[in-house]
Amino acid sequence: MIQSFISRRSVIIGASSALALAASPLFAESTSLGSLRRRIEAGEIPDVHSVLVVQHGRTLAEWYFRGMDEIRAGADHRVVSFGPDTLHDMRSVTKSIVSVLFGIAIKERRIGDLEQPVLDYFPEYRDLATPERRRITLRHLLTMTSGLRWDEGPSYKDPRNSETAMDLAADRYRYILSQPFDSAPGERWRYSGGDVALIAAVVARTTHQPLDQYGRERLFAPLGISEFVWIKDSHGVPIAASGLRLKPRDMVKIGLMVLHGGRDAAGNRIVSQKWISESTMSHAKAFNAGACVVEYGYFWWLGPRCEPRWISAIGNGGQRIYLVPQEDLVIVTTAGLYNNPKQNQINDVLAAVQDAVG
Repeated sequence: MIQSFISRRSVIIGASSALALAASPLFAESTSLGSLRRRIEAGEIPDVHSVLVVQHGRTLAEWYFRGMDEIRAGADHRVVSFGPDTLHDMRSVTKSIVSVLFGIAIKERRIGDLEQPVLDYFPEYRDLATPERRRITLRHLLTMTSGLRWDEGPSYKDPRNSETAMDLAADRYRYILSQPFDSAPGERWRYSGGDVALIAAVVARTTHQPLDQYGRERLFAPLGISEFVWIKDSHGVPIAASGLRLKPRDMVKIGLMVLHGGRDAAGNRIVSQKWISESTMSHAKAFNAGACVVEYGYFWWLGPRCEPRWISAIGNGGQRIYLVPQEDLVIVTTAGLYNNPKQNQINDVLAAVQDAVG
């Protein structure tokens, strides 16, 4: 399913018709951006819930719309007038946040060598410690090249989807680590929420804190993010692959922190420049998307050979933290077309914004 999320000039994706609530009075909206907003209001680009554009430290657009809120793995579907104080599902944008938390743990010397076998962090699974499985390193997990069989092609409502099967398993880590190999570790990229769950467990085990608590203390609070929800599994463990709910303005804060090399707006260091550089450089080719090859860092999507070059956190349904370093640009979108192949329409928003401000 992940390939259906990425197309044309960028990345994953968007979504029922919406009515605009208000633009911030703090900025003047350009004619081109105003045209994009009218297209969204008219339903030409459907089911967009928010669009925020920040360039050179200025907010160029902040729009919120009305639409259906859907909470991951929940039955609570309701129509919401989205606004700056509304939490929204991040889905797989959560993966990129886990990458940042892993980098913070490295900065604090909780984690060392990325070449260390992941099974060193799971001593309880001695029966799984075959020579082949011991070849899987932390770096393989971060780049989604573990080689373990994983298929997120079916709908996330389908138990044949590997992430859904992981959620239903009595022991999610044993489930992941016991999967057969489809390729040797490091040989081939395959989208895997399982690899993310293992990395998150390493963060929790080395910091001796639940992932959400560590995130609150080391990332969210320093960035001034006071409210978030990290949905938990049946064992009370935060769902690392897709469980976060954040506000769009707080998504912007995270995007700006990455764009500015790991520092907050005041210049305080959150995560090392080295980690930001390494995690947003290409470590694996994901697939072709038109004229642009989509590549993968450490849980970040990349267009290093695209024009302009982009970095993105991407979530099912149209969630994006989209960065264009050469233009000092952050675009955030939230939307509601979950599990729908039409969600690539959010790329029209990204393209239109880049045309307007480039």
